[in-house]
Amino acid sequence: MEQNIIKIKNLLFEYAPKVVSALVILIIGLWIIGILTRTAKKIMEKRDLDVSLRGFLSSLIGWALKIFLFVTVAGQLGVETTSFAAIIAAAGLAIGMALQGSLSNFAGGALIMVFRPFKVGDYIEAQGEQGVVKDIQIFTTKINTVDNKEVILPNGALSNGNIINYSSEEKRRVDITFGVSYDADIKQTKEVLSKVINNTPYTINDPAPAVMVGELADSSVNFITRTWVKSADYWDAYFYIMENMKIALDEAGIEIPYPHSVEIQKEG
Repeated sequence: MEQNIIKIKNLLFEYAPKVVSALVILIIGLWIIGILTRTAKKIMEKRDLDVSLRGFLSSLIGWALKIFLFVTVAGQLGVETTSFAAIIAAAGLAIGMALQGSLSNFAGGALIMVFRPFKVGDYIEAQGEQGVVKDIQIFTTKINTVDNKEVILPNGALSNGNIINYSSEEKRRVDITFGVSYDADIKQTKEVLSKVINNTPYTINDPAPAVMVGELADSSVNFITRTWVKSADYWDAYFYIMENMKIALDEAGIEIPYPHSVEIQKEG
């Protein structure tokens, strides 16, 4: 009995400092982890990250730090930590390979949130699709096409590909080419086109609209018209100009050439 008591005392003397230091490390570590996760949340709030992504990242950071703290505490108690490291590494590799696509999409979503190439409500073109951004989620981005179809794009491919954001600037230039007959008077044609451009209700006069001869084509003289409008008014301005240019050219007697088919009758 005495020997058992002596052994217990020796164990207590040997392991008590380790247990105390491990508890101290655990308490201080949890306190530091709390500070780091709160700081990370504040940084993400300042960068206007998506709320769902903000919570996910905070949770991910917290768990990663807690695992590291757990390994540190176990090492302080004398537990061999190399086995823990090997298990964690193997599990991480297996999970990474199983969720390779999902992790790529998650990373892509994080990049989109950080660098903000577009936001909800922007009209974009990416991955061969065009539409208004409806929702930016952790793994995918949803856009609505002009005919109201929902397209779901993976964030991994989206963040690594070309993105055209038609809404990022306040104004856009509407470029339309009109072809008229070689018999038409150039000065008169420019006056007619300029009048329509200048009277377009969507036109912004700074920079000023422009009409110029762009090409002497095979069967027409092509005039290029350029006018600046608000980005939100682009398509309204485009269709307005197309319609009213045709009306104005017809009223002025200026012909818009078109292919003519010639029928050859064979004599019987």
